[in-house]
Amino acid sequence: MNKPVTTTDLGDATPRGPRIALFVEDGAGDWHARRLRKAMEARGARVVTTTLSACAFDTSSPCGMDIPGFDGLLPDGVFVRSVSTGTLEQITFRLGILHALRESGVRVWNDARSIERCVDKSTATFLFQKAGLPTPPTRVVETRTRAHAHLDADPRPFVLKPLFGSQGNGVRRAHSADELPPPEDVGHVYYMQHYIRAPDATLFEDWRVFVCAGRVLSAMVRRGKTWITNVHQGAEPVAHDPCDDMSRLALAAAAVVGADYAGVDLIRDQSGRLMVLEINSNPAWKGLQSVSATDIADTLAADFLAAVTQAPVPS
Repeated sequence: MNKPVTTTDLGDATPRGPRIALFVEDGAGDWHARRLRKAMEARGARVVTTTLSACAFDTSSPCGMDIPGFDGLLPDGVFVRSVSTGTLEQITFRLGILHALRESGVRVWNDARSIERCVDKSTATFLFQKAGLPTPPTRVVETRTRAHAHLDADPRPFVLKPLFGSQGNGVRRAHSADELPPPEDVGHVYYMQHYIRAPDATLFEDWRVFVCAGRVLSAMVRRGKTWITNVHQGAEPVAHDPCDDMSRLALAAAAVVGADYAGVDLIRDQSGRLMVLEINSNPAWKGLQSVSATDIADTLAADFLAAVTQAPVPS
């Protein structure tokens, strides 16, 4: 059973290898983090499991920061499993810590720039389009009036997504502008994407491709009982060997946002054309692991530690 993660959890870290900070969700156990830690420690790393909220900027420290468990020193590497939800100020502070670590020469997976690009769906979609990657037609605006005007001009069924969100939470489908929710329900920003399946479709599936260090690690089909295909929402994961086009698109999407590892969601439109739907810079893989022969945590740990010990931090 997973135990709640305390502010700092040194456990049985051994006195050898790189010193790693593993950032997790505030106040909760994490199936993924525990497996990552075990895999890193098996390779000789000393892992401190802590949270971004427990860190501090501190001008009295030579490095300018205080990371729990490091006695005023910097870790050799940082793996970000989660950036907890919070106020705008809290999120800015936590991302600031990640920016500062990277600027201090620490290898961070994924770093703040990649997280910022992925967590904001509008930025990710823009970057996909700018790079020439196919993605469903999308418009993002402020105010219900502007959203209504767009849907009046293009009255196809659409999907409305929260700008910040994951696991299918808050996603809804609508058929007309009159079905737009009030502004406060969507944070006063309307992310509207064409619903690209056939109106009478009864098979609801898309693909999650997990990429790491420039290669495809594993993939699955997500088959939903409804049009929402997230495993967290009850979809069935099915093992899948991605075709060349799927691999190419997934790797290109990760490269566009600068992700060291990512979960890339792909979908086919009514003509069968593959499109990049979303990308997640802190992807869960419990469902994927259940149908994959690859030990995902073990491979992630190996790739991350190789980057920490061998690769310089990009400028």
